[in-house]
Amino acid sequence: MIIVDRLLRQREAEGRPVRVGMVGAGFMARGIANQIVNSVPGMRLVAIANRTPPRAIRAYAEAGREEVREVGSVAALEDCIRAGVPAVTGDPALLCAAEGIDCLVEVTGAVEFGAQVIMAAIRHGKHVVTMNAEVDGTVGPVLKRHADRAGVILSGSDGDQPGVQMNLYRFVRSIGLTPLVCGNIKGLQDPYRTPTTQAGFAAKWGQDPHMVTSFADGTKISFEQAIVANATGMGIAKRGMLGLDHAGHVDELTRVYDIGMLRAHGGIVDYVVGARPGPGVYVLAAHDDPKQRHYLNLYKLGEGPLYSFYTPYHLCHFEVPLSVARVVLCGDPVIQPLDGPRVEVVATAKTDLAAGTVLDGLGGYHTYGQCETYPAARAARLLPMGVAEGCRLRRAVAKDAVLTYDDVELPPGRLVDRLRAEQDALFPLPGRSRANVAPAPAL
Repeated sequence: MIIVDRLLRQREAEGRPVRVGMVGAGFMARGIANQIVNSVPGMRLVAIANRTPPRAIRAYAEAGREEVREVGSVAALEDCIRAGVPAVTGDPALLCAAEGIDCLVEVTGAVEFGAQVIMAAIRHGKHVVTMNAEVDGTVGPVLKRHADRAGVILSGSDGDQPGVQMNLYRFVRSIGLTPLVCGNIKGLQDPYRTPTTQAGFAAKWGQDPHMVTSFADGTKISFEQAIVANATGMGIAKRGMLGLDHAGHVDELTRVYDIGMLRAHGGIVDYVVGARPGPGVYVLAAHDDPKQRHYLNLYKLGEGPLYSFYTPYHLCHFEVPLSVARVVLCGDPVIQPLDGPRVEVVATAKTDLAAGTVLDGLGGYHTYGQCETYPAARAARLLPMGVAEGCRLRRAVAKDAVLTYDDVELPPGRLVDRLRAEQDALFPLPGRSRANVAPAPAL
C-alpha cells in the first residue's frame, strides 16, 4: 500500500494511468467504478462489460461519468480508449481482446461465465484481478497454470476477506512467526437460509438475494477459506471447518485452539461466529524462539504459544484498485493458489431433493457449500459446489447429504467441467494412481 500509492501518483504525473476494464456491473462492481473514477489517481476505468449494457451505463453514471459510448467491436472500443471516452458493451470478449487495457477486473460472481471471461483474458495476454472466490475455489489452480504459461498474473483481490487474510499471513510470516490459523469472523451461519429468508436484508442494502444467501448459508465463507488454504498450503480440521461460536474478543482464540492439533494439520483455515471486533479476519501464529517470545510478551501479545493478529474490517471494493496496481506496477499477486488444491467446496443438500431436480445456483434453495480436503473429495467423487448449478439429480438425495458426481448428470458443453477434468489430471492425489481415484468426468 505504501509503495502502491506513490507509484500511482507517479503514473498520474507522467500521464500514463493504469487502464482498467471491468466485467460485471452489479452492486460491488458499481462501488469499484466509483472508487476508481473518483478516488484513485493514476488509474482509469476505460470500459465496463455487462450482459445488460444499461447496468454498465448506470455504474458510470453513479460515478459521475455521464458521457459514455456503447460499442460493439474491438476497433470501436480501442477508439474510445485512445479518445479517453468511457465505453460500455454487452460483450466481455471485446475487453479481453482490446489493446489499451492493462488489467481486467472480473466481478461477475458466476463460475461458468467467470471462467470463460478469465480464460479469454489470459489467451489475450491480460492480467486479471478477480473478486470471484467461487471460480477460484473451483478451478483456480488450473487457471493459474494457464496464466503462468501466458506470462500474465491472475490474482484475487484486497478488501475481500481472503485477500485481507493473505496480507496478514504474509506480514506475520515476514516478522518470523509461523501462522497456524487463518480465520474469518462471521456474524451469522445458518446453512438452511434461502433467498426468501434473506429477501428483506437484500432489499435494505440493494443487493442480490442469492448473493446474500450465499453469505448466510456458509457457501461464500467456504469458498473464501478454501482459496486461503490453497494459497497458504493449510488444511482444515474437519469437514465444514470448526466454525466455533465465540462471543468474546478474537484475542481469546489463542486459548481455544490446540496448538498440537494445528501443527499436526500444518495449520488450518477456519471461521468463528460472533467474535469481536467484527467483521474481520485473524491469524494465529507461533514463534519457536524463546527470546522473541519474551519480546512478544513485552509488546502485549501474551506469553504464547499462540499469538493473535487481526484486521477488524474488510473494505471490499475500496481496495480492489490497489490490487490492480499491485499486479500491474509491482507484479505482486494478492492471493493465488500455491500449486494444486488443498481444500474443495462440496455441494450439500439444503433440503430433501427429489430425483430429476435441476440444481439451482449458489445461494439458492437446493444446496450449500462446505469445505472438505481435496484428497477426501477426490476419493469419494464429491461434487464441487462450483459445478453443481444446472446438474440434474439421477436419484433422490437426503437433506445434509454431500452430493457426488454419481448422483448427477452434468449439463453438456461447459468450460468449467473441462477445466475440472484438466485440473484433476494436473494434480493427482499423492500415492494414488489415476486408476484408483476416478477423475471428474470430462466432456
